Amino acid sequence: MLPAFLPNPVAALFGGGTPIDGGRNFRDGRRIFGDGKTFRGLFVGVLAGIGLGLLQIWLSGVYGLDYLPLHTWLSVTLLATGALLGDLGKSFFKRRIGKERGAKWPVADQYDLVAGALLLTLLVDPSWILANMTLPVFIIILVLTPVLHRTVNIVGYYLGVKEVPW
Repeated sequence: MLPAFLPNPVAALFGGGTPIDGGRNFRDGRRIFGDGKTFRGLFVGVLAGIGLGLLQIWLSGVYGLDYLPLHTWLSVTLLATGALLGDLGKSFFKRRIGKERGAKWPVADQYDLVAGALLLTLLVDPSWILANMTLPVFIIILVLTPVLHRTVNIVGYYLGVKEVPW
């Protein structure tokens, strides 16, 4: 899941610029995604996730790290892209229920990237999911995700990248 875990903090760190929604509102009068979702953040985040995934592929090949999942170019691209698409989807629904940027939305805030990454990968490359997503792996992902999410957000807050520590 590393190719899915990295894009969001990288997008927050290196994002900025033009919002994906162009500042437009949805038919309910609220922003579609908000100022925090930018093209630069999306592209840099996805590229970082893909880069980390390709590093995993290389390390696995060079050092015979058989315990790593057998990633492919496609799997790392789908995981990285899906993670940020999941985050975008969560932001869309967060605006629909009236939550502002930075407002807490427990569970959705932690698992949006996991849902997006796994759903996109399942839709496009189901054989990779079936070969690598065992029940123990899935449980580990469910347990580690909120811990990693909280830790990264606290670090981002103290570095001044995030406005709130959640």
